[in-house]
Amino acid sequence: MWCPGEDPASPAGPGPGGPGAPASRWRRGRVTAGCAVLTAAVLVLHPLVPNAGIRLGSLLETFLPWLGLAVPVLLLTGLLRRSATALVALVLPVVAWLVVFGPLLVPADGGRHDLVAVQHNVADDNPDPAGTARALAREQPDLVALEEVTPAALPAYERALAPGRPHHAVVGTVGLWSRYPLTDVAPVDIRPRAFEPGWNRGMRATVHTPHGELAVYVAHLPSIRLGVQGLRAANRDESAALLGAAIEAEPARRVLLLGDLNGTVDDRGLRPLTSRLGVEGPGFALSWPADFPVARIDQVLARESAVVGLRTLPATGSDHLPVLARIRY
Repeated sequence: MWCPGEDPASPAGPGPGGPGAPASRWRRGRVTAGCAVLTAAVLVLHPLVPNAGIRLGSLLETFLPWLGLAVPVLLLTGLLRRSATALVALVLPVVAWLVVFGPLLVPADGGRHDLVAVQHNVADDNPDPAGTARALAREQPDLVALEEVTPAALPAYERALAPGRPHHAVVGTVGLWSRYPLTDVAPVDIRPRAFEPGWNRGMRATVHTPHGELAVYVAHLPSIRLGVQGLRAANRDESAALLGAAIEAEPARRVLLLGDLNGTVDDRGLRPLTSRLGVEGPGFALSWPADFPVARIDQVLARESAVVGLRTLPATGSDHLPVLARIRY
C-alpha cells in the first residue's frame, strides 16, 4: 500500500540532535500513520464495506489476507521518514491481522483424526486425468471429491481411484469416491435461475464410516467474473443460497461439504454456507490459481466435526491445487 503525500527521501523537521527533533519525529509521517489505521480498520470492519454495484465487499474479502503486505511497506516508509507516529500506528494493522488470521498460523493438530478427505477441481481440460487421479490416490484419502469430471476422463478417474475407494458416485460433473459404502446418492439442485436445466453440479451421499453416518455434499458453484463493472457474482451467490438451504434441511447430524465454491470463507457471498458450517481449520491452503495461488476457493467445511488439518497437494494438470483435510468427529 503506497500512501500519497509523503516523500520518504525528503527531510522533515530538524535533523538528529537539533532543537525540536523529538517533537518533529512525532509530527511527521502522519499520512503513513493514517494508512496504517485505515488498513487495520478494513481488516476488522470489512463486513461494513458496501457490496452494492461493483461488489467491492466480496472483492476485498476474497483477497483479505493479502492486506498484511501493507505492513512491511508502511514499516519501510515509517523508518525512512524516521516517524515515531507511523511506527506506533503500525501496531494496529499488525494486531488486526493477527486477530483475524492468526489462528490459521497455528500448526495443524497432529493428533487423532477420523477421516482424510481430498477436494480437487480437476479441470475439464486436464491433459492427464490418470496422472491426476494417481497423485490423489497416493495420499490414501478416505474420500475424494472431484469437480469438472468429463465423460471422457471419468474412466481414468475410476480406474486410478478404485483401489482403496471402491465406492463412488458421479452426478453431472461432480463425483465422490469413498473407502466406505455410499447410499442415498442424489443430485442437489443448486442451479441458478438464469442457467439451463442441464446444469448439474451438486450431489449428496450418505457415507457409512466406522464412526457413524456422514452426509457428504459435493458442489461446484458458478464462477465469478471481474471486469470493468466490478465483481459479477450474482449466480454464485444464488447457488450458494440454494446449497445452504439444502444443508440446513439436512437431517443427518454430521455433514461434510467438499467443493469448488469459487469464493473464500471470508466472502460474504458464501455466508449461507459459512453460517451453517464450521470454517475453522489451520493453514491458509491457497488453492487457486495453481501457478501462483492467491486464494483458497476449494473448501472443506463441516458440521458437528472439526477440520484439524488443511494443506494443499502438489500441482496436477488442473488450474487448481488439490486440498487435503483431516477431519475429527
